[in-house]
Amino acid sequence: MHIALNKPKQLVVGLTGGIGSGKTAVSNRLQALGATIIDTDEIAHSLTKVGGLAMPDIQKTFGEEALLPDGSMNRDYMRALVFKDPGKRIELEKILHPKIRELVQQYLNAGAPLYFVLVVPLLFEKGGWGELMDEIIVVDCPEEQQVRRVIQRNGWPETQVRTVMQNQATRERRRAGATQVIENNGDLAELIEKIDFMHQKLIKKAQK
Repeated sequence: MHIALNKPKQLVVGLTGGIGSGKTAVSNRLQALGATIIDTDEIAHSLTKVGGLAMPDIQKTFGEEALLPDGSMNRDYMRALVFKDPGKRIELEKILHPKIRELVQQYLNAGAPLYFVLVVPLLFEKGGWGELMDEIIVVDCPEEQQVRRVIQRNGWPETQVRTVMQNQATRERRRAGATQVIENNGDLAELIEKIDFMHQKLIKKAQK
């Protein structure tokens, strides 16, 4: 059951993409250009750090193994658990999702000078966000490039990267649901040029 969210008057741009596609590079650049970023992954991290609002429920539901010695969530343990058991994933989502949505609403209520960018990595897999968004930007690149980037960034074995990708929406599904696609198959300078161009279009739309 999703908590219904109230859409603000300002432009809300959804930002998503598969693992290793370059979402963070895009959101960092848009933030530097003045957009107000609301990142659901960062909110989830804040909820599961030491003293995070979700930690009492996580401890009660999953036991002491789910905690690191400092009292934050043991991400490696929980990642393995929810991968193995879809029921556990649902239990974790029941704890996290309402709290994430509550915080997103607080940030939206605070307003934005230009426009909002709502970063939702699993936008097409989870649903429940589309009603807030005026635009949906998908960052996309070939799958082999995704694999290379994640291995380089996280040091994961290729099989782990591909398992994550298999649990995400296909590129075709994401591209079909986008109002705009940013192709991130070149270097950073090329990507920044595309983002800056898109930012100008978003500003015009936000001012209407």
